[in-house]
Amino acid sequence: MQSVITSKFQTTIPKKVRESLKLTINDTLEWKIERGKTVVIPVQKRFLNYKNAIKTGAGKIEEDIILSRNRRIEKYL
Repeated sequence: MQSVITSKFQTTIPKKVRESLKLTINDTLEWKIERGKTVVIPVQKRFLNYKNAIKTGAGKIEEDIILSRNRRIEKYL
């Protein structure tokens, strides 16, 4: 597969590569040079490793709003 580098040094990732690596908009790629070759690696979103790591109960919205407002007021006193 080939792609062209534009005047702004941008290129298009071929569709088969995007689909194979499950890339989507706003994903991050890491570029490395190893033994004279360019290696491009999709960066894993580390925050997904913590999914369901913290257990929380149902919140009380009204109480949270009042608490937040009081803390904001205290900040400016």
